[in-house]
Amino acid sequence: MFQTLAVRKAQGTQYIADLRAARPAGFRGKPLIAGTACAPNCRACAEACPTDAIVLNPAGADAVAIDLGACVMCGDCAPVCPSQKFSFNNDVKLCATSREGLVVTAARPNIDPVQVSAALKGRFGRSLKLRSVSAGGCNGCEMEVNAWGNVNFDIGRYGIDMVASPRHADGLVLTGPISRNMMTALHIAREAMPEPKLVIAVGACAISGGVFAQSDALNRDFLDTFKPALYVPGCPAHPLTFISGIMDLLGI
Repeated sequence: MFQTLAVRKAQGTQYIADLRAARPAGFRGKPLIAGTACAPNCRACAEACPTDAIVLNPAGADAVAIDLGACVMCGDCAPVCPSQKFSFNNDVKLCATSREGLVVTAARPNIDPVQVSAALKGRFGRSLKLRSVSAGGCNGCEMEVNAWGNVNFDIGRYGIDMVASPRHADGLVLTGPISRNMMTALHIAREAMPEPKLVIAVGACAISGGVFAQSDALNRDFLDTFKPALYVPGCPAHPLTFISGIMDLLGI
C-alpha cells in the first residue's frame, strides 16, 4: 500500500484543471508566417509540403498562405525557406466553423474564432453525446479522440461524452480521409442519429484528405452534403484543440 501511495505522489496531479489555459510544451501548433519578402522565384516551401497546404501568390498582398485544413504540421517548410518565413508556436486553439477560416497568412495570422451557435448551445450546451466514425484513418486521430475522456482531459466534466451507438448520439465525429469502403457505413451512422445532429471533422485527413487527398480510393462526397459544424485541424488533432473548439461552439 505504501509503495502505491509513493507512486501516486510521484505522479502528481494528472488532470488539467483549466483546459482553456493549457498550452502543452513541445506541441507544434499554429504556423506563423513572417512578413519578410520571399526569395525571387522560390518555391521551396510549397515543394516541401506533403499535402499542398502552402499556396504561393507572389502578386498578392499575402505572398504565402497556409491552409490548416490540409497542413499536417510536419514543419518541413521551415528549414527549407531561405527567408525564414515559417515558425510554429504551441497554440492549440486552431478550430474554425468554416473551411475558409482555417487559412492563415502574414497579414491574417489568426484563425477565424469559433462562433457560439445559439441553436446548438440551447440544445446541447449541457449535454452532448458523440459517436466516432473512423473513415479510413490511420488511428492517430482516433487515439486522440479516445483521450478526450481520460483522466488528463476528462471532457465528461462538461457533459460531453462518447457513445457506442449512433442512436444515442447527437453528433458524428469524423476522422480519416473517407475511403470508398467506409462511405456507406458513414452515411448509415449519420442517418441512425436522431435530429438535430451535427458533424465534426477531426484531423487534416477528415477536413481535406490530408496526405491521401489525391488517392482514388477516397470518396468525399459526404462532406459536400453534410457540412461540418466544427473543423478541428491537426495530424493528429490534439485533444485540447477539439475541447477548446467545442466549448466555444457550445458557449461553455
